[in-house]
Amino acid sequence: MVVKQNRRRFLKSVGVAVGGTALGGAEPTRAQVAAMPDKGSEGPGASVQDPASAIDFRYSPLSWQTAFCFPDDPHKSLVGERGELRYGHPGAGGGKGNLYFPEVVEFSLLGMEPNYVSQQRLEAPGIPIISTRINRPNAFLELTTFATNLSEEGRVDNVILEVRPRSQNSVHADPVVTIRTEQAVTTQKSGDAVLVHLGESTPRLFLAVNSRLSPEFPEAYDLAMGTTLRLGAGAATGETPLRYLIRLPQEGQNFDKIQGGLRDPARLLATARQYWQNWAPFQGKVTWSLPGRYGEFLSACVRNILQAREIKEGRVNFQVGPTVYRGLWVADGHFLLEAARYLGYDAEAQEGLEATWAHQRPDGGVFAAVQLEHWKDTGFAMFSLVRQAELSQDWSYFRKLQPNVLRAVKFLKEVREKAKTEGSANGRYGLLARGFGDGGLSGVRSEFTNTIWALAGLKAATEAADALGLTGFEDAKKFYGELRSAFLAAARQEMRRHPAGFEYLPLLMKEDPQWTAPDEWDRPRPQNAQWALSHAVYPCLLFERTDPIVQGHIALMQACTQEDVPAETGWIEHGGLWGYNAAFVAHAYLWAGLTDWARRTFIGFLNHATPLYCWREEQPLQGSLVAGYIGDMPHNWASAECVLYLRHMLAFEDGQALRLLEGIGDFELAPGKPYRIAESPTRFGRVSLNLEPVSGGSGWRLNFERGKGPNPGTVTLSATLGSKFQLADIRGATFRHAGAKVNVQPESSSWQAVWKA
Repeated sequence: MVVKQNRRRFLKSVGVAVGGTALGGAEPTRAQVAAMPDKGSEGPGASVQDPASAIDFRYSPLSWQTAFCFPDDPHKSLVGERGELRYGHPGAGGGKGNLYFPEVVEFSLLGMEPNYVSQQRLEAPGIPIISTRINRPNAFLELTTFATNLSEEGRVDNVILEVRPRSQNSVHADPVVTIRTEQAVTTQKSGDAVLVHLGESTPRLFLAVNSRLSPEFPEAYDLAMGTTLRLGAGAATGETPLRYLIRLPQEGQNFDKIQGGLRDPARLLATARQYWQNWAPFQGKVTWSLPGRYGEFLSACVRNILQAREIKEGRVNFQVGPTVYRGLWVADGHFLLEAARYLGYDAEAQEGLEATWAHQRPDGGVFAAVQLEHWKDTGFAMFSLVRQAELSQDWSYFRKLQPNVLRAVKFLKEVREKAKTEGSANGRYGLLARGFGDGGLSGVRSEFTNTIWALAGLKAATEAADALGLTGFEDAKKFYGELRSAFLAAARQEMRRHPAGFEYLPLLMKEDPQWTAPDEWDRPRPQNAQWALSHAVYPCLLFERTDPIVQGHIALMQACTQEDVPAETGWIEHGGLWGYNAAFVAHAYLWAGLTDWARRTFIGFLNHATPLYCWREEQPLQGSLVAGYIGDMPHNWASAECVLYLRHMLAFEDGQALRLLEGIGDFELAPGKPYRIAESPTRFGRVSLNLEPVSGGSGWRLNFERGKGPNPGTVTLSATLGSKFQLADIRGATFRHAGAKVNVQPESSSWQAVWKA
């Protein structure tokens, strides 16, 4: 395998060259992870990677955007990969694509050379102060973008624009600001500032910039490409850069309100920095501490989630993103709410759950952003209700919503009855009616995803009702049994043989005409829309590990792996990948005991983030000539999945089993630094783990505590931590070896384990 190191080294410093002019028509270089077998047990391709270099953003998209607003901020300000500001996307339901922005502000210099973006970075993973460096032959244009919300002036976006010479000589430069908008643009001079207003009948202040270096009114000219403000030439030296401050009020403020800040950009920047330095990603008693990139991604993902969040109708809504997915999605929301609980946002998670159930219709169905035959959202809502009760150890809301749950069950039964009259395979098999598969299955089709998530919701709700001794769920249990039997019978009939020689279950049924399209290019990919099957494996736990459906799914995901993640599983059927789908699959691998495959896939998922720690929903494979970019960004189902996996690699709930340190191996131990979580909620109560090296690197010690809650059926540890450390002793609990695992007394709530080399 050829590894081109230049891009890898460059990205490792958290900078990236982007844009067509930056690439100059050359093929992007890339680095890849060498595949290494794991003890010969997981098949070809399982990898063990060097933690010092494995997570380096090697598969980052070349087109991205990053939020720099505040938590719960209604103003979802975005900066693009060239440092441009993007505004005005109408959000979910607005009917516009992910690249639609009616107001864009770009920054450049006069002259003939093109801009070359050499670097864009965050000040820190938890601090969304974004620096963009644009190279010219004789100077750097440096942009520092951040938000402020001072009591005396309100919410404002800010860009400090600086020009610095690339040598010891001084340079003269003339910066320009280009505004692309469909609205009328007017400019005026006010003292030492230039103001830009948008609109005709009631113009609003859009932008203000200090232009004291220009003795005359800056030139404004309207081109087909936008309205450009020429700020005026000035001299720049290494010690004294040419500097401007551009301010964009977000709350309709007039110039008098924000004028004072133009005179002191350093103070504005300091207030933004102080806010984020004081911001804590965790609430309540919950704390995390993870070393290296894992810790960086954790901080950034929490920030991403809270920046997308919004207060609507008095409730916290955990939203997927700032543009096309700015809204409540029931499926995505389940994982966002679970992540919120893991981070200590208990009250907010409860509000988010209530916001989900507020979307229940009179017929019992739960539908939010997706209305089209998305039957699965009703199953998701039931599953979320149970999971949130488990994590909070409070079942009062579940009890309160029992009538709602039973209406939801009745709705799903009616959807099954509907299938019997539609003349489809779904009806013949006794499944839910044809529906919208999502995740790569468009339209209303004969598919399995809706039935899978209906089963997940029914299983969770009926098992919870049994555990609580609730009556009234007898019909729901009968329906679950019938639907499960029908699904398993249908699956046996719908299994297909992969060219690699294994059997797998496609999520699109054989009767769908797309399977027989004349051009093979137009036929479904075997791995298309397998997302729901990954969930059926985990967290839904619908199958045993030896089930042919599970074995086929795992084989299929391994067979389609490219760039260390499953490829062509979603909407981009050729030459693309669904980045955070990799985290679904990593969880399935972790549950199945395929630790190295889980690690490889999770790290592949991280490497498809940008150097600013966020993901686009789908992106092209490197070298693809047919794929584009799909979905929102930052996409916070991805952020949530990152949080979930990082928790689960330490404390993994598998039904009534609590599997500890399931994802910890040589890779995680190599830095020799501790992993800590405190008061992390599980269905067995809150757990605290402190895994730390013994002095001198001679071993590792785990301190475990579990708070009030039902006892697990089993608590397991690996007898060998990584490849070098053997379990020496457990103090405070009895234990016994069971092959490669150790079973620890589940009733014991506090103990210490020690591994030695």
